[in-house]
Amino acid sequence: MTIMYFVSLVVYFLAVSCLTWADYVPDEVTGLPGMSFKPNYRQWSGYLKASPGKFLHYWFVTSQRDPLKDPVVLWLNGGPGCSSLDGFLSENGPFHVNDDGATLYENKFSWNGIANVLYLESPAGVGYSYSDDQKYNTDDDQVADDNYLALQSFFAKFPNFTQNEFFIIGESYGGIYAPTLSQRVATGTAKINFKGFAVGNGLSSYALNDQSLIYFGYYHGLFGEQLWTDLNTNCCDKGTCNFFNNSKEACKTLLRQAFSIVYNSGLNEYALYMDCEGGVRARAYERSMSQLFRNYRKHWDTFQLLKVPSVTGQTPSVGEVPPCINSTAQMNWLNQGDVRKALHIPDTLPPWDICSDVVGGQYTNIYSTVKDVYLKLLSLGVRALVYNGDTDMACNFLGDKWFVEQLNQKTTTKYQSWISDDQIAGFYEQYGNITLLTVKGAGHMVPQWAPGPALDMFQSFLSNKPY
Repeated sequence: MTIMYFVSLVVYFLAVSCLTWADYVPDEVTGLPGMSFKPNYRQWSGYLKASPGKFLHYWFVTSQRDPLKDPVVLWLNGGPGCSSLDGFLSENGPFHVNDDGATLYENKFSWNGIANVLYLESPAGVGYSYSDDQKYNTDDDQVADDNYLALQSFFAKFPNFTQNEFFIIGESYGGIYAPTLSQRVATGTAKINFKGFAVGNGLSSYALNDQSLIYFGYYHGLFGEQLWTDLNTNCCDKGTCNFFNNSKEACKTLLRQAFSIVYNSGLNEYALYMDCEGGVRARAYERSMSQLFRNYRKHWDTFQLLKVPSVTGQTPSVGEVPPCINSTAQMNWLNQGDVRKALHIPDTLPPWDICSDVVGGQYTNIYSTVKDVYLKLLSLGVRALVYNGDTDMACNFLGDKWFVEQLNQKTTTKYQSWISDDQIAGFYEQYGNITLLTVKGAGHMVPQWAPGPALDMFQSFLSNKPY
């Protein structure tokens, strides 16, 4: 052991020990079933207070580097109605669950390698979060308000982190959660050292997401030439196409066909070039990680995918596990009695599930676009990153690219490649405080399928250094 290595270890453990005076002892996780390694970070699991009677489950892990100086990052998965513990245990957390559903392994690309990360199960009714009255109908604004209250509860429990730089990152429907919460934090009275937010494969505009998906599908070889010709003939006028809310019956019929190919034919809609777990589904949607498609198409039943029959003639169910994704191991581990006890979960709560049918089914979408929210945040000098795995069809890169471009911010860094591990990892462009970035070959869950590049991207974003 070199002298420098020994000194660095001493510095780290001194930093961690300094947390003792401000920790919240009842919530500290001192051991976990299936963990055979000794973590070099501390962790807490418990509850944060939201609006009266609502308690949001959190899991907080300190940085492996310098917890007193490194940023605090809030991670939010989407849905609406899906758990951020999926992000912890399969994407960017310090450990993941083995296929046996009983043992854990270290994630060498964990985001807590360089930051303190707070995973929040939101809204109430998701995962181990709950409401005393068991009423789980909510909406975009209520979720933002509750998450803001939960953040204040967090910093009250851990006051020694109030001076750390703070960031919010959301994935999927987190494209709504992250900016709306960011606006609360940026304009609110709570003393939080807020610096920026990021959205990964996020829903930012319903119209642009739908509109772009037709182009994505055709240029990725999913639609035959006849369907493409018919779409252009029936959905376009003088070179302008409307694939979002076209009122022509012929166009609607064709769009049903196109969306059915994307979402209902056995393709992995979260990662086009990855196999579908379990093979082409006999039942079109086993369980859907997000209520995304059902909820944001409520305004127009043409795109209510609930009503699109599958190739087998069955109607897909929603609100459950992601199609083509296997989350059995995480579910089995989190539902073990000794795991629940270690995480301080009340015995009265039901088993953990990756998504809540109840929350998703009752959820009210308010924002069809978050353009005005972004413009407000950018005007306040808040830093933003919009990143996309470029093989995702749930929230495709092209729709988010159009969204950022329509913010009409001045280009400060022209479109160019970025590098990770001596390879091109994707492309990016900067418009003042907002960066648009793609991750080459990754799908919807970028930290899961491109962990190395995702960590490099994360570090560049936090440090505000070139990609």
